[in-house]
Amino acid sequence: MDVSEFEELIDRLGEDLSLWPDDRRGLAEELLARSSAAQALLEEARAVRQALAAPPVRAPAGLADRIVAAAAKLKGDTAEPRTEGETAES
Repeated sequence: MDVSEFEELIDRLGEDLSLWPDDRRGLAEELLARSSAAQALLEEARAVRQALAAPPVRAPAGLADRIVAAAAKLKGDTAEPRTEGETAES
């Protein structure tokens, strides 16, 4: 097994090698023992799976209202356009 085939199998079978067919798992374990590229692919796949399994991040209460209020304030702001780094207070 080479790294390309290993990557394909991760895409098809997932990053949990214990769920792979025995013949493929054995070859994958041999490749992992000698290939840092294969190890990196497996770690990346595990990180992606973990990120996808994480609970969603909730926006703080009132965030949407603050964004709408700020946008409305900007829309009503008839002052000259600001230059980079300039704030409303400057």
